[in-house]
Amino acid sequence: MITNTKLETQNYDKVTVTPRFCYFTSKADNQSTLEREASYSLSRKRKFIHPKFFYDKTGSDLFEQICLLPEYYLTRTEMKILHDITNELPNYLKGNYALVELGSGSSTKTRKLLEALSSIQNQIEYYPIDISDILKDSSTSLHDEYDNLKITGIIDQYEPALEFIKHIDHQKKIIAFLGSSLGNFEPEQALEFLSSIHKCMQKNDLLLLGLDLVKDTKILEKAYNDSKGITAKFNLNLLSRINKELQASFDIKKFEHLAKFNKNQSRIEMYLRSKVNQEVYITSTGFSLKFKKDELISTEYSYKYDIPQIKEMAQKTGFNLQKMWTDKKNHFALALLSLREL
Repeated sequence: MITNTKLETQNYDKVTVTPRFCYFTSKADNQSTLEREASYSLSRKRKFIHPKFFYDKTGSDLFEQICLLPEYYLTRTEMKILHDITNELPNYLKGNYALVELGSGSSTKTRKLLEALSSIQNQIEYYPIDISDILKDSSTSLHDEYDNLKITGIIDQYEPALEFIKHIDHQKKIIAFLGSSLGNFEPEQALEFLSSIHKCMQKNDLLLLGLDLVKDTKILEKAYNDSKGITAKFNLNLLSRINKELQASFDIKKFEHLAKFNKNQSRIEMYLRSKVNQEVYITSTGFSLKFKKDELISTEYSYKYDIPQIKEMAQKTGFNLQKMWTDKKNHFALALLSLREL
């Protein structure tokens, strides 16, 4: 396990729930982080809000609803692949492995990985990492379900949390980065992030990476424009969060959700569009924002990949592709990567 000293020196507070479950929270002020980043990004000529701010309690709950929508193929397709490889995955795991999960969320998919690990080892160390407090509830559920599980959670952003991964050096680890979360990075940033993960790994460690594949535009756009309007609520909740945490005056009814597929960039683009000319005040920062009618706030890019791109990314960042699994429709891929021996 990671020692307390290593974590405490990194400005984290430890909360012990049971002898088998503890989690660490960053001492950094989340409100000041949102205030600092939103102040910068919303004052640009092309306004944007980083997608990591989607996941307050309301946003996390809405995203769980999105994952169950018929139009949102990603979650059920990835789950089907995980189900299908439960018996095959252990063939690539020689000895005991700790499971590290980046962006663990509700840990729905985690159970499939735990099932695979439980077939070859008696005890499992699990390290969920998530920016949202949803980690507490999901980890509690797993703790109650699996007697062989020891959980150390980290509630923080990906980048600082990678420092934790470096300290898991007492046994091999499999790092799971599922849900096509890598697609939220710009291409160069995605390569940098994969390289950062690479630096946290040791010989015989593995990375299980989920990636959404390029497909028919109608399928892609329906996934981000569902008929129930849940994705729209999820997107607009960003403004509600800023209102609540930064004492801003966004009138939610004067903005609308927009999502479209950019074929040239191979990405879904999500925006909030101003319906009218308007001015918004952010009390905590003391400045105002002016919006023209139809002006956009960019909230998320979600890049889609093809198989050659995935292989190229792996090669550029020092990985070997051990195995690639896709569904029958080639809508989604899971790539199992190992460190390339130099």
